[in-house]
Amino acid sequence: MSSTSTTATASALLAEIADVGRDAVRGGYTRRVFDPAELELRAWFTDHAVALGLDVRLDGNGNLWAWWGAPGPDAVVTGSHLDSVPGGGAFDGPLGVVSALAAVARLRSAGFTPSRPFAVAVFAEEEGSRFGVACLGSRLLSGAIDADRALALADADGVTFAAALTAAGLDPTRAGLDEAALARIGVFVELHVEQGRDLVDRGVAIAVATGILAHGRWRLRFTGSGNHAGTTPMTDRHDPVVAAAAAILATRHRGTAALSRTMQGEASAAAAPRATVGRIEVIPGGTNVIASLAELWLDVRADGEAAVRELVAAIGDDARAAAKLEGCAFELHEESFAPQVTFDPAVRDRIAGVLGGPPLIPTAAGHDAGILAGRVPTAMLFVRNPSGVSHAPDEFAGEEDCELGVDALVAVLEDLL
Repeated sequence: MSSTSTTATASALLAEIADVGRDAVRGGYTRRVFDPAELELRAWFTDHAVALGLDVRLDGNGNLWAWWGAPGPDAVVTGSHLDSVPGGGAFDGPLGVVSALAAVARLRSAGFTPSRPFAVAVFAEEEGSRFGVACLGSRLLSGAIDADRALALADADGVTFAAALTAAGLDPTRAGLDEAALARIGVFVELHVEQGRDLVDRGVAIAVATGILAHGRWRLRFTGSGNHAGTTPMTDRHDPVVAAAAAILATRHRGTAALSRTMQGEASAAAAPRATVGRIEVIPGGTNVIASLAELWLDVRADGEAAVRELVAAIGDDARAAAKLEGCAFELHEESFAPQVTFDPAVRDRIAGVLGGPPLIPTAAGHDAGILAGRVPTAMLFVRNPSGVSHAPDEFAGEEDCELGVDALVAVLEDLL
């Protein structure tokens, strides 16, 4: 496969990995970090990078770095990730990686020589689908998560991140804040498929990101009384699933109301609040059993921390009232919170100028660029997604738009390098 690296388009490179990690149950792709499918993609990336003359290195956090020349200070870095959510689409992550490879190939074929160090990066566990913490590789690199906490994270099979690193040939004692690697990064630019319909509605293919909305995850725990589904009268039940169901409906209601208030203020729809319950666990989970416990995981995003916490508090009040009505106990736990990210204005404006003034839009999705923004200048490019769907099989970017994305990345890299 690597022999095509000097000429392949982004779409052709995506086609090469189209059968890796297909999910026969969910559709789309399931590529968890350090699982066979993701390891195959890492090997594929390494082959292509080496064929382009890049020097591939693996850091202590499981992130790949493919250097054009020797690593050094004030480096320009681009890239994304190769892992996916369960049943995810083909573009989230891989589009940024293949676009970087295609851009390097085009620059090399044109005889371009960088005046600054340059690398393509592939970050580990961006989606958090195996160990539960999104952007784990970039969080460790930048010190945004404690190494001991990260190493103790376990997947659904009880395999810890430390064990997964070991199985991948890495030394867990090397995991954590990497000041030397951070000091080498002068600017990081991530290209990504858009996760929404903003560009579709605008009728343009490429945009530059302004920042990432504040984002948090909470666990709602409802504890009731387990019992027999056939012998327990309806009036004698304390069913946590009923309370949980009311909380799910409240999440939709509160999120929609917050959206309505935002739009009345003529704010951008891209910056409007979102509230989602995407994961539910019921114990014991029997068809003929009244559950004793139900847990929901709530995801809330909005323009600023205050808006996020206001929406969570309202949902929490509704959930608590539903639990009381059903005679259940209720707990609300914050599992993670990422504050609002504003990408470096000078880099953003420079890139926008190079590209002739594309739209400047926020995103409500988390990215490695957002994590790194706390330590190094970062920017993002978005490529139009005509379906508007992300984290699902219908996620898409047309071949022409993918190549326009590579065009944009090449222009940006030529300017920065």
